[in-house]
Amino acid sequence: MLPRLKAIWIMLTGLALGLSFLYLWFTIFPGQVTPEAWHYFSAKQVEAARAYSQGLRLCFIGSYLIQLCFLLWFVYSGRSLDFSGWTCKLAHGNYWVNLILFFLFLWLVLRLLNLPFLLFSSYYWQHEWGFSTQTLGAWWLDYLKSDVMDLLLSSSGAWLLFWIIRRFPTTWWLYSATCISIVLAMQIFLSPLFITPLFNHFTPVQDQTVLTMVAELSSKAELPIDQVLMMDASRRTTKSNAYFAGLGQTKQIVLYDNLLNNHPHDEVKAVIAHEMAHWRQHHILQGLGLYIIGIFLFCWLLFHLLKDMFPVLPGAPYPIHAWAIILLLFFLVVFVSSPLQGYISQSMEKEADEVAVMLTHDKPAAMRLQVNLSIKNASDISPPPFIQWFSSHPSPLARIELIQKASW
Repeated sequence: MLPRLKAIWIMLTGLALGLSFLYLWFTIFPGQVTPEAWHYFSAKQVEAARAYSQGLRLCFIGSYLIQLCFLLWFVYSGRSLDFSGWTCKLAHGNYWVNLILFFLFLWLVLRLLNLPFLLFSSYYWQHEWGFSTQTLGAWWLDYLKSDVMDLLLSSSGAWLLFWIIRRFPTTWWLYSATCISIVLAMQIFLSPLFITPLFNHFTPVQDQTVLTMVAELSSKAELPIDQVLMMDASRRTTKSNAYFAGLGQTKQIVLYDNLLNNHPHDEVKAVIAHEMAHWRQHHILQGLGLYIIGIFLFCWLLFHLLKDMFPVLPGAPYPIHAWAIILLLFFLVVFVSSPLQGYISQSMEKEADEVAVMLTHDKPAAMRLQVNLSIKNASDISPPPFIQWFSSHPSPLARIELIQKASW
């Protein structure tokens, strides 16, 4: 291995393991709660939220570490090369059959390693805290549906990637990044139509008060709204939430039925204004653009790392075990870049909170919404700053203080 190549792998691996250790440390020893939290929450509420979040974080970092350590062992021990020889025999020397067999093995192993953590965090831990309304059978059905979709998409992606590498050995990273970007945009566009309906039922909001709110906010924001839908989230959880999805004609504001049924109208209005603010500030397109930049950078880095490891010859694709190296790099880069992703996402959320207050002119409702959502969802009120780097949303306390200081 070339010194430059070795240095990059050592740096990425060291960063990932170092960040993982710190994440685990601050999960177990979160430190003191910010004193301002006591202005809005009781000691019981703060302690319960920390205990609930701690269980989820331990599952997250435990799952990541066990998968990462497996990939490190599999690649650096040479087992990936040995195993690709075994799958080659099963495939009778057929390169593409060998690729699929090797892919299926890695996909299955990583799924099995993650399964105990996922089952505990998304089913048993949710029942322990009274959030889940799902039966074990329903959970397994959702799990199998998501796994089938992931298997179909990821196996097709792996096959396409190696085909592009074989067809364009010196420029494959450009073509691959372009294809992935197109698929990502299509997924955002088509998800509300074909993917999310596989897991939940969506109906147009019928509450006339809510529809009047939407019309009023839409006029203020000068933003036409395609659909405001209610999702039957209560089938799975007691938590309240909302989100925006889609592009173009598939744009949607989706409100949990728990939110509509368990929160007063002024809090619902604050939620709608927040989701509308994401559209007004073009956060979906901005996020898509940043993801595409990240995809091109990752493919460029991957190209140069693989080029130094394997000879680039016309019509000669990389060996099958290169897929394990690609996965390892993906695991390292995604985790190491998580603080940057968190910073960008949190910045968008803060901007949406500020714009939402501008649209509603109702700070008390927005602040009360954050307090009530935090209590109902057991959100960590004041997470350790290091842990907060990995979050897609600002902490509840940070959001409350931001709304309080808003100039509108």
